[in-house]
Amino acid sequence: MDPRAPVPPYRGPPVVTPFPGGVGISGLTVYDWEAADGLCGGTPHMHLVCSEAYVVIAGAGSVQTLTSSGFTDTPLLPGDVVWFTPGTIHRLVNDGGLRLVVLMQNSGLPEAGDAVFTFPAPVLADPHAYRKAAALTGDHSAAARRRRDLALEGFLALRTGGLQEFHIAAQRLKSELLDAWWMRWRDGPLAAALTTGRQLERLKAGDLSHFGHGEVSRLERPEHQRFGMCGRLDTYPVPDFPTRPLRGASGPPHPHPPKELF
Repeated sequence: MDPRAPVPPYRGPPVVTPFPGGVGISGLTVYDWEAADGLCGGTPHMHLVCSEAYVVIAGAGSVQTLTSSGFTDTPLLPGDVVWFTPGTIHRLVNDGGLRLVVLMQNSGLPEAGDAVFTFPAPVLADPHAYRKAAALTGDHSAAARRRRDLALEGFLALRTGGLQEFHIAAQRLKSELLDAWWMRWRDGPLAAALTTGRQLERLKAGDLSHFGHGEVSRLERPEHQRFGMCGRLDTYPVPDFPTRPLRGASGPPHPHPPKELF
């Protein structure tokens, strides 16, 4: 796809103007549940195509990460900003009152399934077992804790080896969603970047017309928190753009895969 190709304008604005740059934002109160290794915190997982950033606003803790370069434990203190790229397995550890603002690349993709939990290998090998282990059914608090504990079991095993096999399993689990993710990226974050390019071209030509469309948006803190992967989430609405089908695709697109993560 030519990134300079025109993107049809979105007809009929979403509930809110998208957060700048096609970025997602949420508030996070990290779980204080103690795990099998004596640490408190969230569920280890990996994003396939989204970078993630933490802005620490309260408390203390760390983020444990696992990549092909090895294991790292990065401290988190108020005022710190930490980010990591796709393919980084991460686990938040709460040493007391840890609260973050989370910025996520490619708003809409994490909600559409761009994450794989580090469940033990037999669960990763069975899509039905994976979906069952990932789902929050019944008491969501109890289910989120069971999910965290199972993912931690797999994470601790991965620290001794098997990372490449996990990567292969992650791709296999999400392969059917890739076209839907591509469409969300094209119609959200890519379109936002192309809009900036068009504005720059207009400014060079002396066209100031987009100044006349300035507006202010405000989101109130959600009334209820949700159980996320790493803690209790203040989730802000993600604008849902009408997704155009892929060129040459037959049948209707599937832009809304099951939201298994939250």
